[in-house]
Amino acid sequence: MHIHSLLISVHPKYADKIFAGEKTVELRKVRPKVISGDTVLVYASSPTMALVGGFEVDSVIETTPTALWGKVKKSAGLTKDEFSDYYNGSSNAYGIFIKKPWYFETPLALQNLRKKLDGFHPPQSYRYISMQEAQLLGIV
Repeated sequence: MHIHSLLISVHPKYADKIFAGEKTVELRKVRPKVISGDTVLVYASSPTMALVGGFEVDSVIETTPTALWGKVKKSAGLTKDEFSDYYNGSSNAYGIFIKKPWYFETPLALQNLRKKLDGFHPPQSYRYISMQEAQLLGIV
């Protein structure tokens, strides 16, 4: 794990697809500072509300939504309508390609995350996790 890892919030249905290997690219409107080999931790939003696992970044691309859809339509784990709704009004689109997804045998529920990291709030989109935070969470 690098000095910082990325923590992303995703809907549980998409988290499930990541760990089932059906979703091999994570879509974003804003480019997080990650590169190949970095670790991304996955927080499944409501109703799961838990840190469920993570994956290694294979690569990141930046392009237009139309061009991105052409590259990821079979690996994004969502329909064309869902994709279009997500990128509506956006001129930039980012794809974080996933490799080596892994999940916790016991997900870290939100109340446990808050016990370990005082004042923890799940990110709306993403946030960075320091090595110290990762150690407090017991994930390094």
